[in-house]
Amino acid sequence: MSPRRRLMFAVLAAIVVLVAAGFGVRALLRTDPVRIPDQSDPGAVLLVPGYGGGTDSLDKLAAAVRATGRTATIVDLPDGGTGDLSAQADTLDAAATEALRRSRSVDVIGYSAGGVVARLWVQRHDGAHKARRVVTLGSPHQGARLAAAGAAGLPGACPAACQQLAPGSTLLEQLKSPVPTPPQWLSIWTEQDQTVQPPDSARLDGATDVDIQQACPGRSVSHGELPTDDYVTGLVLDAIGQAPIGPAPPC
Repeated sequence: MSPRRRLMFAVLAAIVVLVAAGFGVRALLRTDPVRIPDQSDPGAVLLVPGYGGGTDSLDKLAAAVRATGRTATIVDLPDGGTGDLSAQADTLDAAATEALRRSRSVDVIGYSAGGVVARLWVQRHDGAHKARRVVTLGSPHQGARLAAAGAAGLPGACPAACQQLAPGSTLLEQLKSPVPTPPQWLSIWTEQDQTVQPPDSARLDGATDVDIQQACPGRSVSHGELPTDDYVTGLVLDAIGQAPIGPAPPC
């Protein structure tokens, strides 16, 4: 190869290196903004049922949300709400994606096992950039003894979600604690819970925690009454409002 051609190839190679370096520097310096939902701008609301997927228990709460002028959708879970919680989180993500076509953000209310589904969704589906607030009601964040008994004594009658809700399950161990923020979190639970045992399994590290009997001494609220109790409904509506989530007001 002639000296002239070698020089030409050297010059071309240098140009390629400089162009590539330029792109690399720009990539390193690029500061694309990361979208975080505006806490002062409430959007759509998604309600996630508990184990078994029954939506009737959330009808009253959804109606209360709609009465404030917000859109509220109860998520229809796959496999009757007893299948893999990860698949339920996928379904929640599909609902969130649909809601975000018409809204800047979503607030998620998870009842019972639905609160665990909400945590899975935030962790595995970039919920920090989709959810503004997350509220859990009587959710077995540390597992439930009833699920453990079913998984140990009647494995054939304990579907995937039941097994995953047993204390120490692989799925529960994979959930981050404290929960990532944003979004803002509120966990509401009752000491009179006979379904999620022990009741304080509903405590959620990183969330504002509300023990109903501590906030409202003498108030009787069972697990099944959490989505319909007037005091709890007020707490939920406050939590998904414009003001930051704060301590529970007296009843």
